[in-house]
Amino acid sequence: MDLIGIFEKLKGRGRQWYPGAGDNEHQLAYGSDDAPKMPKWPRFSRLWIALLLFFVLFVIVFPALANFLTDLYWYEAIGFESVFWRRFTARWELFLVSVVPAFLIYFLNWRLAFKNGGILYPYEEETYAFRKYAKWAILVSSLLFAFLNAFGAMGAWGAFLKFMNPVSFGETDPLFGIDISFYVFRLPFLDFLQSWLRGVLIVSLLGTVFIYFKTRALLFGGGTFIVQSKAKLHLTLLAALFLLLWGLGYWLDRYELLFSATGVVFGAGYTDMHVLLPALNIMCVSAIVAVLLLFLNFFKPMWRLSVVVIGALLVLGWLTRSFVPSLVQQYRVKPNEFELEKQYIEYHLDYTRRGYGLDQVTTISVMPEESVTAQELLAEQETVQNIRLWDYEPLLRTYKQLQAIRTYYDFPDVFIDRYTMNGRNRQVMLSVRELDLSQLQNPTWVNSHLEFTHGYGVVMNPVNEVAPGGLPNFFMQDLPTRSIVDVELDRPEIYYGTKEDSYVLVKTAVKEFDYPMGDSNVRTSYEGDGGVAIGSMWKRLLFALRYRDSEILFTGALNEESCILYQRNVRAAIAEVTPFLALDEDIYPILYNGRILWAQDCFTWSHRYPYSKPFTTADQSLRRFTGINYLRNSVKVTVDAYTGEMRYYVVDESDPLVVSWRKIFPGLFVAGEEMPRDLWKHMRYPENLFEVQTEIFRTFHMTDANTYYNREDVWEVTPANRSRRIQPNYVTMKLWGESDPEFAIIVPYMPLGRDNLIGWMAGRCDPENYGELLVYEFPKQKLIYGPGQIEALIDQNPDISAQLSLWGQRGSDVIRGDLLVVPVGKSLLYVQPLYLKAERGELPELKRVIVSTGGRVAWAETFAEALEILVGQKVLGVEQPADVDVVERQERPSNTDEKSAVSTDAVTLSALAKRALALYDSAQDAQRRGDWAAYGERIKELGLVLTELEERTN
Repeated sequence: MDLIGIFEKLKGRGRQWYPGAGDNEHQLAYGSDDAPKMPKWPRFSRLWIALLLFFVLFVIVFPALANFLTDLYWYEAIGFESVFWRRFTARWELFLVSVVPAFLIYFLNWRLAFKNGGILYPYEEETYAFRKYAKWAILVSSLLFAFLNAFGAMGAWGAFLKFMNPVSFGETDPLFGIDISFYVFRLPFLDFLQSWLRGVLIVSLLGTVFIYFKTRALLFGGGTFIVQSKAKLHLTLLAALFLLLWGLGYWLDRYELLFSATGVVFGAGYTDMHVLLPALNIMCVSAIVAVLLLFLNFFKPMWRLSVVVIGALLVLGWLTRSFVPSLVQQYRVKPNEFELEKQYIEYHLDYTRRGYGLDQVTTISVMPEESVTAQELLAEQETVQNIRLWDYEPLLRTYKQLQAIRTYYDFPDVFIDRYTMNGRNRQVMLSVRELDLSQLQNPTWVNSHLEFTHGYGVVMNPVNEVAPGGLPNFFMQDLPTRSIVDVELDRPEIYYGTKEDSYVLVKTAVKEFDYPMGDSNVRTSYEGDGGVAIGSMWKRLLFALRYRDSEILFTGALNEESCILYQRNVRAAIAEVTPFLALDEDIYPILYNGRILWAQDCFTWSHRYPYSKPFTTADQSLRRFTGINYLRNSVKVTVDAYTGEMRYYVVDESDPLVVSWRKIFPGLFVAGEEMPRDLWKHMRYPENLFEVQTEIFRTFHMTDANTYYNREDVWEVTPANRSRRIQPNYVTMKLWGESDPEFAIIVPYMPLGRDNLIGWMAGRCDPENYGELLVYEFPKQKLIYGPGQIEALIDQNPDISAQLSLWGQRGSDVIRGDLLVVPVGKSLLYVQPLYLKAERGELPELKRVIVSTGGRVAWAETFAEALEILVGQKVLGVEQPADVDVVERQERPSNTDEKSAVSTDAVTLSALAKRALALYDSAQDAQRRGDWAAYGERIKELGLVLTELEERTN
């Protein structure tokens, strides 16, 4: 039955049809009784319209505008407004290049389908309404789908900007010979475009088919489709475009083979190159042939033959992509795997090392001596004196117990650094005393946003010194900060830190709390240039909307000079400015030019580096790097804790990714040479990058394809039977073959399934050699004790084992610190601190230091004594606490309301009194434990301190 017959059958009950103005448009003459009624729109009262407008404006529009403008003000305050606008314009550029073609594709196809439409069913109100309002419905639908599509595309702004600003890697992939930049910068956006356009065509095709069904240009009856000629041509064109796009997708899939996860390597293997690549070529050809056959049907109809040919090509392509590869892999590759995959294994090894920067590792084979000698310890005093005895977690507990001072202060973490003090290079532990607003006893709005605005000061102690009682020997402590070393701290206030972000108002009529002192607290006013001016009513309104806080509008404390400080969490602020950079887990403080600076290591990354193995780990701290196969520490950021000023330093100009980002954001980055050298001395090789590299290198140190294939020499950092993970450590040491000690991060390696050492890796941190990786390999035929074996020797020592059991029975918790493996001379020294904590207490005390070398183990209350027992002679002098011999300085900020000078004599007397009290507490503790030898030593030392105290007072 043709369309005319269907038309005649559908007329029914004598209704009169007559042609309209258009060729394919028809109108229905209705009687007055049964003409279909048009649907009526419900009437809305003015009140409902007003309520709707109010909701849209004050719940959606105004808050969004407030967030936008306050974000802009913040970018302007830190000098990065160009970054804000470039990211903003990039999103809308992508929006425009998406919305215009999408709208045209939707509208032109659906409008054409409507014009080509056939005859309507009579009496159907729904169909009549569709026809009457179709033009507007098509326009609105096209706009709606185009906008939805474009809003989704805006998220690809990063790939879009990199696509527009590619930088050559100067190296090509091993299969197609294309520069790596194509895979990192070009291919991701091409994949996005192909996927985006495919989605647009699918929606357009579905909408076109729907319109043809509604207008009866496409009918299904008697088991067959009936299609008007114009509709057939239209649908064929759309199908042809879709097939061409499909073929383009297969063409791009050819390059995706370089990221294949099948087979023995990551990247294209034998089966990929000999089966899947030809299959993809066949699929590309199939798409082109299908398009040609579709168009040939308009000249000589052969639809059935076309369907058979296209189907055969598709089946052939599917077989060669799914079924055939598994057969080839199973029966051709596996029996001859190494011979067939050798070339691809070599590509995999080479490009993985390149992707993680391991191709520049310097490997040195060394033969360690049996044990460290006294002469070596004496010759390397700087290394020995900077061995870390304080673990991060016990020391953090001690800081919180002794130096938090008030409940509203907190130490988020402990960090390690090195400073030149009194002419000596000292390795220290330090932490920043930040404000914790959640612990305020009276968290009113005024307290939270006007008075308690900042933390104050730092705590610092050397890594290797222990004060009487097993506590740290503080270099910097208390409120206001008291320092006994020549490290300046003129601005101890911390307005920007690592705690949860909250806004504060400064330069107001309310004096800010600075730090507690006696019965009356010291108060201050912010003198920095950070923050955004909030004196005008307009900005008050904006920030009130941003934070949904009406107090900002009605407080009387603000004036024309008042500012608001927000985005105060340093890591969150850096992530806001540069979301395309990955951040190291640690952000560490640096005391520089009397100020506190936060230093953050940032990484450029990609998962599109050919043949490089993606990173995988079970370690929660490194999970965010999962899937990455290219990683570089190309950027270091510093943030002033007082003003919030941010500076992005590019420290690796050879990284194409950071060069591309510099082209995109020219006002963001500065050259690494602009970083002051004194600041560079505090930079360090990032721990997260080092951990990723050590994890990859444990397998990819094997450069021989056969060795790698057989996994003959796999290393590991933490043995599977060890409950505590071995972490990298920052140490000051003299690397083998070097003449001077330097700051480095090191980690040991053990053979897989064994506890003996096979080598260790070092990342150099000092400016002269920054970023260099050294690996020291030990001979496989000689036993070098590993951490697990040393811990077994410690547990087997009868004196140590008995004492540990005794402490455990007396209600104390024994905390075993990190076992450090430190190269000294031509051998290795093992050091492990022991802490004792009361079962219900939170103040760990360092009670013993265990040392080992050459299979011997010794321990004592001090590091120097333990070394003397180990090697049979005194090799490290016991340093007196610095607060006795060094003149103590009291750091006071210049803007405090109360200023007083403390005499040197008074400070020294105070230090002596504190030391006497610590010795007395230690003696009492020894008495309770029944350790009468220690009790006698403490009483003797107490007598000496009291004698000196008496002499100074007379």
